[in-house]
Amino acid sequence: MKSGRPDIPNAPERFNEDKATYTVKGADTPDLDAGVEAIRETVKSLPQRPGVYRMLDARGDVLYVGKAASLKSRVPNYTQIAQLPKRLQRMVAQTRAMTIVTTNTEAEALLLEAQLIKRYRPPYNVLLRDDKSFPFILLREDHDYPRIMKHRGARRAKGQYYGPFASAGSVNRTINALQKTFLLRSCTDSFFSNRSRPCLLYQIKRCSAPCVGRIDEEGYEELVDDAKAFLSGKSIKIQQKLGAQMEKAAENLDYEMAAVYRDRLKSLTFIQGNQALTAANVTDADVFALAAKGGTVGIQAFFIRGGQNWGHRSFFPSHVKDVPEEVAMQAFLMQFYEEVPPPRLVLVDRELPEAELLEEALAERANRKVTLKIPQRGDQRKMMDQARRNAEEALDRRLAESSTQAKVMREMAEMFELDDIPDRIEIYDNSHVQGAHAVGAMVVAGPEGFRKSNYRKFNIKNPETEPGDDFAMMREVLKRRFARAEKEDPDRKKGEWPDLVLIDGGKGQVSSVCDTLEELGISDVPIIGISKGPDRHAGREHFHFPDGRERLLPPNNAVLFYLQRLRDEAHRFAIGAHRKKRAKAMGTSPLDAIPGIGPARKRALLLHFGTAKAVRAAGLDDIERVPGVSTAMARTIYDHFHAGG
Repeated sequence: MKSGRPDIPNAPERFNEDKATYTVKGADTPDLDAGVEAIRETVKSLPQRPGVYRMLDARGDVLYVGKAASLKSRVPNYTQIAQLPKRLQRMVAQTRAMTIVTTNTEAEALLLEAQLIKRYRPPYNVLLRDDKSFPFILLREDHDYPRIMKHRGARRAKGQYYGPFASAGSVNRTINALQKTFLLRSCTDSFFSNRSRPCLLYQIKRCSAPCVGRIDEEGYEELVDDAKAFLSGKSIKIQQKLGAQMEKAAENLDYEMAAVYRDRLKSLTFIQGNQALTAANVTDADVFALAAKGGTVGIQAFFIRGGQNWGHRSFFPSHVKDVPEEVAMQAFLMQFYEEVPPPRLVLVDRELPEAELLEEALAERANRKVTLKIPQRGDQRKMMDQARRNAEEALDRRLAESSTQAKVMREMAEMFELDDIPDRIEIYDNSHVQGAHAVGAMVVAGPEGFRKSNYRKFNIKNPETEPGDDFAMMREVLKRRFARAEKEDPDRKKGEWPDLVLIDGGKGQVSSVCDTLEELGISDVPIIGISKGPDRHAGREHFHFPDGRERLLPPNNAVLFYLQRLRDEAHRFAIGAHRKKRAKAMGTSPLDAIPGIGPARKRALLLHFGTAKAVRAAGLDDIERVPGVSTAMARTIYDHFHAGG
């Protein structure tokens, strides 16, 4: 037995105290008796305390993560095989070890369970499969003149965060309207500090131009306060204020200023009017409704903040077959709020098995009270009814799309002579400009769509790869990819080996890739090349088999459209990776390679000489005249450019 912090990244400090971890291994034989024996060995050392348990297979991969109010009472249930559903019987049959982490409370266990599920994505847990993070509006306050901007990811910057919004589009529309209403700047601090005259946003009345003094700090602060009030739900107060200012300007015959206030009032009304859902009498809440059909679950979420609807999104959790709907909803909520701070009110459409515990865990996550509620009447009930309708409609669309997609996948499997419908398709492409900043890209897709968390980029770094040699670049990418796969998953049990590899290229590329895989001893991965037809005409793609055969599909064929989407996504990802690499290279300077040259000295040298090329050509005496550069540093700079000269 060993004590310490749970093995998770960025674990909250509340999990630091008084924990214990146990690992008990059983036999490697994949049968039910071995799984039961491994669990029984674990039970012998379990305490009567809350905690989280992980079921592990013979390879040490996590099969399932669960939590318990009492580990000693909960875990033995898995040895009662006759009382377990078939899904959990299969899990027990694969179990060969267990890892236990104790916690102080059951609420802590629930939070830790959600973190571990997110990290390990076990095959027997309900999973929220959604790679897209939620966008927020950030009013950044680390500057005298706060900046309004769209934000994703960790909330480290100083300022006020408003969200979540359901999509980037809803954020962009809201920010545009807020700029028109409150005239807040959206430019970067460096752009702001280098302005000598107003930019275009000032001309089109979307910024008050604080960068050149068109508004003082006090006046800008008032605009910021108004924006905060509006985003916090005090929209009526702000409307009344703007209306009064418009009337006052009109009474003073200042019709130009009255028109400005009128336009700002219109923008404010646009934000309020662009709502698909009435959020009257609800300030901050999330609304969740579940629909289930044919073993598939769809959950619709509405986000209400400041009395405004900030969008809605549909979710389709995986691993929900044979899982009760209320259990699926509760598991979804815990994983959802791992990424998003919970509001004060969470509305759901059904009783949850551990509603009070969930409230306690969410309150601990938010550091304030969170209420879980089933609405019965009034505006809240209307919102829930609308969410339920949306959930059912979204699920129907999903099932219809899945049916069509399944047909396409079957036809593709037949066309490429695959043994079964591919679960994992990998598509490869390269991008470079005359050999410079070369990048290889791997995109992954499955029956459910693109798996963006599995995308990978490969910087072409083999010195033997000639710049611009597409064949050599593809060989390097595939060799690195599959050499690593052979090392990390030789038995192909993790689901990370492709069932089909698509190459953006013709017969030569396919032959080159096949030779590369044969060198690694891999001969059973199906490989297909996609090349455009004569004059690179999209719609007349040729599909190349390793044995030299070629196939064409009719221009309006659904399989052709699907394969074009896969190829185009790989192309998009490769170009994006190349552009980022090129932009990063353009931002570097030869001065960065000189020891002892930091931002201050680099700036002094460039201000003095104008360019890095001029520094390279400068004499020692000239470099010594640069402010902040000592005689010794001048010698270092000079020797760097003239060593061996």
